[in-house]
Parts: sequence; structure tokens; C-alpha cells
Amino acid sequence: MTIEDRWNHVVARVEAACRRVGRPASEVTIIAVSKTHPTRAILDAAAAGATDFGENYAQELADKMADVALAPDLAGVVRWHFIGRLQRNKAKLVAGKVALIHAVDTVELAEEIAKRAAGVLQPVLLAVNLAGEATKGGVTGESAAPIARALAAVPGIRLDGLMTMPPYSDDPESSRPQFEALYALRERLVDDLGLPLPVLSMGMSGDFEVAIECGATHVRVGTAIFGSRS
Repeated sequence: MTIEDRWNHVVARVEAACRRVGRPASEVTIIAVSKTHPTRAILDAAAAGATDFGENYAQELADKMADVALAPDLAGVVRWHFIGRLQRNKAKLVAGKVALIHAVDTVELAEEIAKRAAGVLQPVLLAVNLAGEATKGGVTGESAAPIARALAAVPGIRLDGLMTMPPYSDDPESSRPQFEALYALRERLVDDLGLPLPVLSMGMSGDFEVAIECGATHVRVGTAIFGSRS
């Protein structure tokens, strides 16, 4: 299958998942996760209709942003997302340059992002590690409220919502409890903080349909669009 074929298939799956729960497909942003794939693959995905691209590594993001900027027909079309764990010393490569930073979990990182964004209001998400996996970043569900409040108070930062990444499993349904828990946590934080928090970033190639059924607004899909990474 070509990248165009895979993109169209993912779009059809998103639309079907939305129909099952009575949601308009326009509520869901598909982020094409292009990490380790060449710029040519990004251009092919953009030609197929993708507009949002996600990268996990700051330097790779910076390099690809520079490459894609040379394609005049994509000016103002491509939106970049940083979806990995951002090191504070790499914040200057990302802050103020992407539409959304998905995995902020400390006030210190938020402050560094704000400083490096040079006056640009930077939207971010609070990363929540609901399964308590030691190998992943993110705050616990119990600590999410005070940290979310602190992030929202950082000048230059706009807290737009939450993200999570459940443990890997071959069974998409195994992710449902974490997705439902993140949705419920967002609803509580909306009431507690008085903020809209419109974004729920959850679901990847193996489970994005379940995530959509649970309220995801952004799904991070790599392999299903670009194929396996080398």
C-alpha cells in the first residue's frame, strides 16, 4: 500500500469510529507520526491530505521543519506537534515553533518552554501516566490537579488539555480503561480549574478507534500511515 492508501484507510477508520458513538469526524485530529521516516514520506502524506505531523525528537523535528519549509505548496498547511518527552535543554528547538507540545509534566519544563518561546503563547498538554509505568513520564492521576493548576498559571503557556499513553498491548480494548479514566479526569479538571481543556490526546495505530470512542480529540498514528519504522 502507498502512503496515500494508508492515509485514506486511517481516515475511513476514524470516520467509522466517530459514527459508532455519534461524533462528527471533524472533532478528531489525526496526527501523522513521522519520527524516523524521511521528509519524502511527510510530503507524500501531506499530498494525501494530512495536515498535522508529530515528532518525538527535538533535533529531528527541527531538521524536518526546515526541509518541509522548502516546499512552497505546504506553506501554512502543515502543523507540527511535539509528542515525545522534551528535555529542558532542547526546549529552544520546539518552543514557539509547534502547534502543540503533548507531554509536559513539570512546572520547570513549562517555564523553560515559556522562556524559549520568546513571547509566543505556547499551547501544551499535561502528560498523565495513568498506568504508573516507570519507563514513561507523566504525572499520576492523583497529582494531576495541582500540577495542571500550576501549569495553567505559567505566563506564556496555555494548558489545552491532557494526554496519555497506555501500556502496549495487542488487544486495543485493554486501553479502554485508561482512555475512559483520562476523559473522566479531564471533566473533573474542567470543573476544578474553570478551564475548557478541549484536547484529549490519546490513541495510536493499535488502539486509536477505541480512543475515539472514549472521547479522543487527537490521535497519534504512525505505523498505520507510514508503515513500520526501520
